Amino acid sequence: MEEGNHSVVTEFILSGLTDHPELQVPLFVFFLLIYVTTLICNGGMILLITIDPQLHTPMYIFLRTLSFSDFCCSTVIAPKMLQIFLAERKSISYIACAVQMYFFLVCVDIECLLLAVMAYDRYVAICNPLLYSVTMSRQRCNLLMAGVFAVGLVDALILTCCTFRLSFCRSNIISHFFCCISSLLPLSCSDTRINEIVMFASTCYTVVITTVIILLSYVCIISAILQINSSEGRRKSFFTCTSHLTAVGMFHGTLIIMSFQPSSNYSMDSDKITSVFYTLVIPMLNPLIYSLRNRQVKGAVRKTMNKLLKNS
Repeated sequence: MEEGNHSVVTEFILSGLTDHPELQVPLFVFFLLIYVTTLICNGGMILLITIDPQLHTPMYIFLRTLSFSDFCCSTVIAPKMLQIFLAERKSISYIACAVQMYFFLVCVDIECLLLAVMAYDRYVAICNPLLYSVTMSRQRCNLLMAGVFAVGLVDALILTCCTFRLSFCRSNIISHFFCCISSLLPLSCSDTRINEIVMFASTCYTVVITTVIILLSYVCIISAILQINSSEGRRKSFFTCTSHLTAVGMFHGTLIIMSFQPSSNYSMDSDKITSVFYTLVIPMLNPLIYSLRNRQVKGAVRKTMNKLLKNS
């Protein structure tokens, strides 16, 4: 079907991670294991926090939402990725590509903003412990969560609409394993300057501002911890933040590298590797980091397992 001198794109072809046929099945098995582990770990974390009343505190409510975001992010990316490892025709429809991009961007935005909210929660808990229950009330937590989801949904909608308003006429082959903005813009024959401005603005308020909030929170936290007289008290206070710091370092570090690396150093292969890390590996690691380094979570797991064993 022709429209002027350009064919109308009705589907895209995903090139996937590699062109080597001998690697398709081993990679399929490897990423299937990652995806199943992600579903089990995040689903288990959501269930555990939901059923254990002792974990119904702001910190764990935010953690449950983080697990939900990771669960959704992997589910948006992994099934199609696994399919194209084995499929002869690695296609995705125009609508499915837009839907995948939208929900992927929603998950990234929610995780980015949520990590900043969790840093604020740790700041209040350590710097203003007497006012914690008042400051982080149920109403305040609900407002923060609503704000996180509202910003994520609106920002993703703007970015997706800006991308799919373009005309794609150069090729329909996406040099990636999922539909992302960086792989679609080179296929467009339209002017993409507006897209670049919108992407820059989005990066500033989702990555830069949240990173600044996290850094400021931890400057205050570390200052408060250093004023604790007891070395044991300092150790315990800092230990409560290590899981969050690890998650922030992995996620925000990856986003900053991707967003602000010089264009001269950019390559699609390195972009694919980085994308694998923050779309599939980080969602698998987050619940493991929080469960292995958190005594309350480990205690809740043991208690739940003991109940299940007694009932069986």
